[in-house]
Amino acid sequence: MQPVTSSVSSSVKPKSKLWKSISTHRYLYMMLLPCVIFFLIFSYIPLGGLLMAFKDYKFNAGILGSPWVGLKYFEAFFNSYEAKQLIRNTLIISGIKLFLYLPFPIILALMFNEIRSKWFKNFSQSILYLPHFLSWVVVMGLTQRILAPDTGLLNEIIAKLGGDGSTFYMMEANYFYQVMFSSFVWKSIGWDSIIYMAAIAGVSPDLYEAAKIDGASKLREIWHITLPSIAPTVVILFILSLGSILSAGFDQIYMLRTPGNMHLADILDTYIIKVGLQQGQYGYATAVGMMQGIIGFILVILANRISRKVSDTSLW
Repeated sequence: MQPVTSSVSSSVKPKSKLWKSISTHRYLYMMLLPCVIFFLIFSYIPLGGLLMAFKDYKFNAGILGSPWVGLKYFEAFFNSYEAKQLIRNTLIISGIKLFLYLPFPIILALMFNEIRSKWFKNFSQSILYLPHFLSWVVVMGLTQRILAPDTGLLNEIIAKLGGDGSTFYMMEANYFYQVMFSSFVWKSIGWDSIIYMAAIAGVSPDLYEAAKIDGASKLREIWHITLPSIAPTVVILFILSLGSILSAGFDQIYMLRTPGNMHLADILDTYIIKVGLQQGQYGYATAVGMMQGIIGFILVILANRISRKVSDTSLW
């Protein structure tokens, strides 16, 4: 009978410790509760709607009552003439935002770290953080005003300098990527630099003092101390960003779409809205969206595994 008693007592102790820990930190759990409820309602419960990707959804039957169609919608998408162009455009725009944009917030964080005037540092940070809180509708409205033909600020400056001030930048495909990237950097760079600034603040001052004693310049301190110290943070954020490699950002691209650049601005996000909400093909749109999530999930797992083997830095 002794082994039974010991097994029962061993199973009770972890439970009692768990409830004791929850009771001790109950206020922290209460603060966490709204976040848990938010993700439960808006992220986990809607996952049940993914069933529509495998069903011929009908309003009168509902999701569960609609007939199964298997992988019909996935096959239809990859067999469509639009699939190749949509995937190519999405990967190009996502690649620009992921790879070309990556150094910008890091450089900005390094610049903020070198500012010694406290009031100027706070002022410049506030100015650069502000665009993050503007919606893409506002940002694109400002962009259209600046780039408008004849009356736009840029065209007026070019005309004053003796150039052609009637270029319609928003309509010409040659300027699509430049306008997209510059507006994305302006809106995101300030806010995205915060986490890098936090990582830089965690670097030990003793390392900089030792470098100064050895006669290292400021650039050498940044290259040999700051950047290696924040490298794990950069890797983690890069891995997380890979999850949205097939989501190039609906709001911005939808506002940028014009008849002149449509062949470059049509991406999977805009396509899902078009076939789902405008054409009522809910199952087909769900299948395309599900494909985005699955590919992003696979890329995050692969990148995390490679990073763990190469640099010992990973999400788990």
